Amino acid sequence: MSQTLAAPKVKVDRKWQLFIDGKFEDGDSERTLINPANGAVLCKVAEASTKQTEKAIKAARKAFDQGPWPKTTAQERAQILFKLADMIEANAEELAELETLNAGKPLREANYDIADSANCFRYYAGLITKPSGQSVDVPAPSVSQIVREPIGVCGQIIPWNYPLLMAAWKLAPALAAGNTLILKPSEFTPLTALRLAEFISELGVPEGVVNIVLGDGKVGHVIAESELVDKVAFTGSVKTGKNVAQAAIGNLKKVTLELGGKSPMVVFSDFDLDTAVDYALFAIYAHAGQVCSAGSRFLVEDKIYDDFVKKFVERSKKIRVGPGLDDTTEMGPLVSETQMKRVLEYIEVGKKEGAKIEVGGDQPTGGKYEKGFYINPTLFTNVKSNMRIVQEEIFGPVATVQKFSNEQEAVEMANDSPFGLAGAVFTSDVTRAYRVVKAIRAGVTWINGYHSTYNECPWGGYKQSGWGRELGTYGLDAYTEVKQINLNLAPDPTGWFEGK
Repeated sequence: MSQTLAAPKVKVDRKWQLFIDGKFEDGDSERTLINPANGAVLCKVAEASTKQTEKAIKAARKAFDQGPWPKTTAQERAQILFKLADMIEANAEELAELETLNAGKPLREANYDIADSANCFRYYAGLITKPSGQSVDVPAPSVSQIVREPIGVCGQIIPWNYPLLMAAWKLAPALAAGNTLILKPSEFTPLTALRLAEFISELGVPEGVVNIVLGDGKVGHVIAESELVDKVAFTGSVKTGKNVAQAAIGNLKKVTLELGGKSPMVVFSDFDLDTAVDYALFAIYAHAGQVCSAGSRFLVEDKIYDDFVKKFVERSKKIRVGPGLDDTTEMGPLVSETQMKRVLEYIEVGKKEGAKIEVGGDQPTGGKYEKGFYINPTLFTNVKSNMRIVQEEIFGPVATVQKFSNEQEAVEMANDSPFGLAGAVFTSDVTRAYRVVKAIRAGVTWINGYHSTYNECPWGGYKQSGWGRELGTYGLDAYTEVKQINLNLAPDPTGWFEGK
């Protein structure tokens, strides 16, 4: 029998500090965090001033230039990452509840995220000890090698939708490669990243290797602009990503950007309809649609369009919306009042554009919903490709559905977007599946599935969905520089110039 968690088990109302140069310290100011499930105050967290952010950057610079971390062996770094993964697992219940309280997602989703975070650290711990580099056959008496070395000081700016997992995606490959770093979690959801800082402190990672500073975009700008930083990695909106890239130009630092999406899910009539609807619900309503790769555009073959909409609406109405700590909840609240209002504004935009709401478009009211940031699962029909609700990332539980009559039309509609992060094709024809999925201009694609993500596989997108890739071997490469080493085994005079 299902049981509801009546109250949090973890202590949230405690002191949350910055982590700079191996020490915890108060910020120059504080931010109040709100529980998105009920609008109640969670706690206060320290926020860094420009001076404190610069202090963190200098600590990372010193740790890289003068400290032991870049000189440690791959085995030593791997051992630290394995231990960090163990600590995450040992504290999984606490971390999952912190994630739910801070970000609003259902506890069952948070549990997956925490497990995946531990696995990410384990993956890079294992990868860094594997053979790398190249030996090149050049004319004797020379020997040439190509090696990878750490980039240096890395600034890392992460979003609020997957707080611990995004921290793992950034920290694990950067540390495995031997870099030092400054991590800035979202100002809305920093708690699990700060808890991770406490684990790192307990493990005795050298001072200055990992620094965690909190604050709004001003803190991120200081990191992106600093000439002491060699690389900046950002996950978030396209608008902010462009600002980060512009700020990074000063010293031509390396830049990785994982930005937004407006991902299509293409459904052909030969695929089982009930299964397609099931995946469509998962594609858009997981984490209340607050996922960069959310399947927010359904493209359905005209033969099954009406039946798809009917079944999708019926299933959407049955989704249990509620607080994340209630274990009967299937979809939680939006992360903040600001985000809730943004999504509601897009719903109004859709109405004004002439789209029709088939389900949702409103908020649950009364009782447990009274002060939370909830929006019911929403689907728009009667949409056109040039509508804002089709072209712009809403980042909430709002989907659109359009019909197509042939494969070419489906591909054209799928690619009619400034984004190219993800996409999916559902069909029983494996030849068509590969043909269509290869034609979709997106970096992460699925055939007859959605949302599966693997630490072993690269993550990133085409077009305005970003620059570069995270995860997999590509994620490790992104935190390294490539160096050519040439060794002359017989250094006799060249005789190039005749005079002595």
